[in-house]
Amino acid sequence: MHSAVLLIEFGSIILGLGLLGRFAARFRLSPIPLYLLAGLAFGEGGLLPLGASEEFVATGAEIGVILLLLMLGLEYSAGDLVTNLKAHYPSGLVDAALNALPGAAAALLLGWGPVAAVVLAGVTWISSSGVIAKVLGDLGRVGNRETPVILSVLVLEDLAMAVYLPIVTALVAGAGLMAGSLTLAIALGAAGLVLFVAVRYGRLISRFVSSDDPEKLLLVVLGLTILVAGVAQQLQVSAAVGAFLVGIALSGEVAEGAHTLLSPLRDLFAAVFFVFFGLHTDPASIPPVLVPALALALVTAATKIATGYWAARRAGISEKGRWRTGGALVARGEFSIVIAGLAVTAGIEPSLGPLATAYVLILVVLGPLTARYTEPLASRWSGRSRPRREEPAVREPSVVD
Repeated sequence: MHSAVLLIEFGSIILGLGLLGRFAARFRLSPIPLYLLAGLAFGEGGLLPLGASEEFVATGAEIGVILLLLMLGLEYSAGDLVTNLKAHYPSGLVDAALNALPGAAAALLLGWGPVAAVVLAGVTWISSSGVIAKVLGDLGRVGNRETPVILSVLVLEDLAMAVYLPIVTALVAGAGLMAGSLTLAIALGAAGLVLFVAVRYGRLISRFVSSDDPEKLLLVVLGLTILVAGVAQQLQVSAAVGAFLVGIALSGEVAEGAHTLLSPLRDLFAAVFFVFFGLHTDPASIPPVLVPALALALVTAATKIATGYWAARRAGISEKGRWRTGGALVARGEFSIVIAGLAVTAGIEPSLGPLATAYVLILVVLGPLTARYTEPLASRWSGRSRPRREEPAVREPSVVD
């Protein structure tokens, strides 16, 4: 009887997510806020709380985080990461300063303490690679001159995750200074070792994993990823970091093949993860933090736009391209929820989960709008501020800006 209820509940969740995803795609929206709302509806204090399938959903959510970070690592080779780090690290420093500090300051002002401040700093810092990539594709800006700048900022954030996640994991676990330092040292050592091996022996690793049979390739890559993630977690390093490093180590045709095979699994389990986060957030707890979440969203939307503008200006991009860069970086999503989820699981601050949920819901909706309208609004405002005797600027094609 229990297994039948489990199948009914989990089947209903998957069917509902599919319908929500189709609805979001029809209106060119990110499905993330709909998945979060679904979790709120079926979680604590929701319309129809789940019972039998909650433990199964929790396991699926953990796999979802692992696959999100694996797929992110597959996007970049070790050489690309090193090149981006050398060329654009000043932009990464500006990004961290402008966008992490508001989150930390908000947590301290709310009286949540230093650990929650570090967590909320990460929530407000990291942009959503998935949402931004989709928006760039929908707007036809993949070939724009500013797009490499956007991707470089995202890559630097992803690199920073390999250092940041172990720190947060140690802090929320209540580890002391010595244990936290050891965890960080292990994470940095593992990251450095994987990057070194990937640069020097990437072809050998890819050849070992490679297979002409899609089934065997899927099983080897997925099994290796989950194994490394488990070992990383056993060493008190985030499982997500282990998955990210596996993705970096794979390259070439193996990475492309694994990306194609794992994309549907990633989408499935990532959706389950967002539902799981919503399940553990009481809808009644969101209204009290809605005003702080909205204020934080507006502030960090402005700081992300400033970050993108500065990074694009440094790269020699035109005025319009600078505004497009800033507007595209506003969306937060999957990684903000991953970071907040660590604190929620550890019970750091009861209001942190609801605030992060409201914050992501606001910016995952606002992000595509800023990507589309920041540059036209800035151009209109700039045109109005000029003396009337000046000739209007000729509009440049967006693809070559």
